[in-house]
Amino acid sequence: MKTQTPPLKDDRSLNDSLLTFDLPTLIEKMKHKHTWTKGELNAMILLKNPDKQIVLTALHEGTEIDSFQSNDSITFQIIEGKLKFHTKKVSVTLEKGQLLTLHEKVKYSLTTREETVLLLTIANGTLSQLYL
Repeated sequence: MKTQTPPLKDDRSLNDSLLTFDLPTLIEKMKHKHTWTKGELNAMILLKNPDKQIVLTALHEGTEIDSFQSNDSITFQIIEGKLKFHTKKVSVTLEKGQLLTLHEKVKYSLTTREETVLLLTIANGTLSQLYL
């Protein structure tokens, strides 16, 4: 998976306390990249700091990601398309506008039956402990 950081306007940095993103424009740019047209998934890091990462990800129809486990908590928010999400105990289909949260250390896989764009938010395990 290739990732890129979006260009920021007005000399903003990724350390600014307030960042805004035009998701439709970013998605359109992602889908015009050479890697996307070659059939590869495309991902763009919107925010990266020690506690949290937010990644805009575009997946082609028929994408399968098998047996992945994160040491951090994750959310998947579907922007476009559908995503079939599987854990050892349950399978669920997520559609546009839906959000799924996953605790750390849960093994999962996912598949798409259509082109899908999602926001992936990864929260460091120590961050989630602060709110218990």
